[in-house]
Amino acid sequence: MKKNYQGSCHCGTVRFEADIDLSAGTVRCNCSICRKGRNWLAAVSPTDFRLLAGESELSEYLFGRRSIHHRFCKRCGLRPFSHSDNFYAVNLACLDNADPSELIAAPVAHVDGLHDDFKNPPAETRHL
Repeated sequence: MKKNYQGSCHCGTVRFEADIDLSAGTVRCNCSICRKGRNWLAAVSPTDFRLLAGESELSEYLFGRRSIHHRFCKRCGLRPFSHSDNFYAVNLACLDNADPSELIAAPVAHVDGLHDDFKNPPAETRHL
């Protein structure tokens, strides 16, 4: 079931809310940006994500196929979310009101973004 979560960057300049069903699954990816940032993500539809504050303080980084907009706070450098035309990827570490028990219970799928193979997990996932 979807729950409304509030989230923010480290300094609080960027604030958002998202309706997320953590029981539907979360993602850890092995692409270079996710691996280096140790990202743990939940994908939501654009209608389930609302940026509440800090639009002018967001910077953007594109790489690879340049299809995902990685958004960073200019002040603290944290990436609270990324997005494409079809989805938002919310950084679960940025959720301010997620109870640890909810995160512990959330299923995790590993994807091989390093090789653009999102249907199969990478051979090794312990480092993600």
